[in-house]
Amino acid sequence: MAYVTTDDGVKLYYEEAGSGTPVILVHEFAGDLRSYETQLRYLGKRYRVIAFNARGYPPSDVPPDVSSYSQARAADDIVSVMDGLGIAKAHVIGLSMGGFATLHFGIRHHDRALSLCIGGCGYGAELEEQARFQSEADTIAAYISEVGMPTFAERYAYGPTRVQFENKDMRGFLEFKQILASHDALGSANTQRGVQRFRPSLYTLVEEMKRITAPTLVITGDEDWPCLLPGILMKRSIPSAALSVMPNCGHAINIEEPEEYNRIIGEFLAQVDSGRWPLRDPRAVSASITGIK
Repeated sequence: MAYVTTDDGVKLYYEEAGSGTPVILVHEFAGDLRSYETQLRYLGKRYRVIAFNARGYPPSDVPPDVSSYSQARAADDIVSVMDGLGIAKAHVIGLSMGGFATLHFGIRHHDRALSLCIGGCGYGAELEEQARFQSEADTIAAYISEVGMPTFAERYAYGPTRVQFENKDMRGFLEFKQILASHDALGSANTQRGVQRFRPSLYTLVEEMKRITAPTLVITGDEDWPCLLPGILMKRSIPSAALSVMPNCGHAINIEEPEEYNRIIGEFLAQVDSGRWPLRDPRAVSASITGIK
């Protein structure tokens, strides 16, 4: 089993496939590196692809103190993986919790990013939704601590942006639910309390996003309602960003529609690698609708 050690002494388990330009995969709260199996195989044909389990997700360490978990720490752990593997720069691809970590990596460590793919990023991001999201994070953490992961998974897996997956692919959905049920209760509860609950609203990060110049793809499902408006915010704020919306898709886009997801990110990476990914033309930013006032 392969591990890297973070600067605060936490061991993170990782797996990799392929060779070439590095790609780092950063998983969501309800998943782990197993959720990226299809991407490891697909991208591993062309890249050196590394997927790792976040702190709190065995075989990675599960720090017992919630103070070891934060949004900034999640972004810095990507750097720890890169440093541990001797990687100077990488394409970074994240979903949901991993999408937030990818965005914050781009803000905090822009010089280490070849590109950013920010997927399913937006839960609780709108200022009027923050209090509700924080309350739900507290409720989730308490519920996990009370009933354990298998019982929790039976409820959480059927959220309003996940039933789309169940309706399309029952076998894949059951695998997703089994992975969620296998997670560590303390690690998952601490992740909710430390990472999810206290992450800042995207609407307070506009100035930081405006400074991101790494090629960026924002990708979300069109039935992932909490991510649609935040996706538009990121598209408008990040001058190097494109927005891709996958039709009839919920939250877990990389496992719900893996072929389409792989096609989109594969084309994105190819454009970046060929030097053809653009920055927004300043002429496209105008107070005029038609350009004629």
